[in-house]
Amino acid sequence: MAKVIVACGSGVATSQTVASKVDKLLKERKVSAEVEAVDIKSINTFIKSADVYVAITKPKEKYDIPVIDGIAFLTGMGQEEELQKIIDAIS
Repeated sequence: MAKVIVACGSGVATSQTVASKVDKLLKERKVSAEVEAVDIKSINTFIKSADVYVAITKPKEKYDIPVIDGIAFLTGMGQEEELQKIIDAIS
């Protein structure tokens, strides 16, 4: 199963909100994936087993997996485009 990680500064409020929304949207489209909120300080550990990284803040590093704009899931602006990027990456 594909794994999507969502990270914000603390791994609590914002990342949990976005992870829940991404999970719901993927399920609505019948796309199977594990979506997990993580602490940004632990990103290098979690990134190793992830297929997609949804970033709430702009990453300072480059990663070997797709990095998606998580703000789109908070505001709704550009959400469909970012969701499609996730689906394309894990399909």
